[in-house]
Amino acid sequence: MAVSLLSACSPETFGTLSVFGAEILSLNASPVTSYSASVPEVYRYTQPATELQNTTFCNVTVSYTHPGQNDNVSIEAWLPVDNFNGRLQAVGGGGWAAGRFFLSYNAMNGALADGYATITTNAGLSGLYWESPYSWALLSPGNVNLHLLQNFGSVSLNDQAIIGKALVKSFYGKGPEYSYFNGCSQGGRQALMLAQRYPTAYDGIAAGAPAIEWTELVPYAQWPQQFMNMLGVYPYGCELDAITAGAVSACDGLDGVVDGVIGETDACLAHFDPFSIVGTVINCTEAGGKIQISHAAAAVANATWHGMVTADGKQTFYGIPPGSDLTGSSSSAGIAATNCTSGICVGAPSQLGPPWIKLFVARDPDFVISNLTHAEFDRLAHLSGQMYGSLMSTNDPDLSAFHNAGGKLISFHGLADNIIPPKTTAKYYNAVASILPDVADFYRHYEAPGLGHCFGGVSGQPTSLFAQLRAWVENGTAPGPSPVNITDKEGRLQPRILCPYPQKAGFNVKCGNSSMAECWSCIGN
Repeated sequence: MAVSLLSACSPETFGTLSVFGAEILSLNASPVTSYSASVPEVYRYTQPATELQNTTFCNVTVSYTHPGQNDNVSIEAWLPVDNFNGRLQAVGGGGWAAGRFFLSYNAMNGALADGYATITTNAGLSGLYWESPYSWALLSPGNVNLHLLQNFGSVSLNDQAIIGKALVKSFYGKGPEYSYFNGCSQGGRQALMLAQRYPTAYDGIAAGAPAIEWTELVPYAQWPQQFMNMLGVYPYGCELDAITAGAVSACDGLDGVVDGVIGETDACLAHFDPFSIVGTVINCTEAGGKIQISHAAAAVANATWHGMVTADGKQTFYGIPPGSDLTGSSSSAGIAATNCTSGICVGAPSQLGPPWIKLFVARDPDFVISNLTHAEFDRLAHLSGQMYGSLMSTNDPDLSAFHNAGGKLISFHGLADNIIPPKTTAKYYNAVASILPDVADFYRHYEAPGLGHCFGGVSGQPTSLFAQLRAWVENGTAPGPSPVNITDKEGRLQPRILCPYPQKAGFNVKCGNSSMAECWSCIGN
């Protein structure tokens, strides 16, 4: 079987490939042998770490265009020769990448190790991971490349499913028994787009930290920087880190266990006032010694936690929760980061908000965002949704078609996410539940205290969720509690559970040992 499959790894095997609305430009197929890779759990989101050893697979790359749109989309599929489990697992992207970048490839390594055929797409976007919008967003100043934005937002996702299933059928002689999609952040947004707009594309979908309200999220990612611009003060990162530590210390026990994890983020917002520690002396390497926490630093933290507000005080988007990394000191991004290397602190915007505002809303790569008034920022943030909501946002709660097709959906969101407010996913789940009261029959959501954006923080990954999704799809076993490990403030690894929202994990105080998973149970509705 393996030998015959390996010999079938040639373009001729896939010669009948066609996609409605698309024209295949090229198809390359080549065998890959003795392939090995280590895959950490942080790049798998909902699956455990694994080792890929001496694997043989068929690498198929397809390039195609949508006639009249002048695009060139590439899709890459890996079809296992030795241990195919009969299933397809498509993977999502992250940030400005639709796929075909390091996170996607790590996820594909893991899928391949588990026996899945797996596939990723670049949606026709060019350029590097964070720089890519500057290379493709504008046809010319003032003119957005709407075809590529549409590819990024939705169309390439359905193409990916169609092509993936067709490649599997051509190579193995029959299509996949079941098809799954797995993604986080941008990949989570893609996951929800598939459930909403292409309800038959996949049987099971795992959506981590989804960028649901994209057109509101990207202006919010610039909001702390806008706030500092209006304030005219840029605090040291050490001040914001100290405020975060203060929030953790003050709110740690609100969930009944003192372990260095904020489990009750809403209660923390009401309980901890960042202005209460203004004047506290801290050690600050950036400042060259000891300094006092400033009023400006407390104001920045407060504005970031409470979300984006208009000049007249109306909240237009949630904030990231207290306990999340404001500065990016322990992660790859911090939306309230500053740069003090020159001796004078200045804003350090993330690579999420500015490109969107400049290229897609202002439609001018030279547009200056550092001196906007509050009213000007409000207008740009509002225009973002007006102009692109239908192309990029995935907040449509009507999942009836997905439900009727038999699809199953699991989402998760870290309660220490420092980029995408976890309240957006809870809000979405509640909206779905208001339309479909039997929501728990096909969609379950999990909140993970201490987990950062997709990974990071003191919480480990919810590594059993994908297996629970598969059991739900394939034998009807609905997911309940899901195991997770946290690292407490003494550095000890402790087993816990995550619960289907709106339930929460509650600690049995009579147990006396929080390091035992049995001491935790799901409580609430």
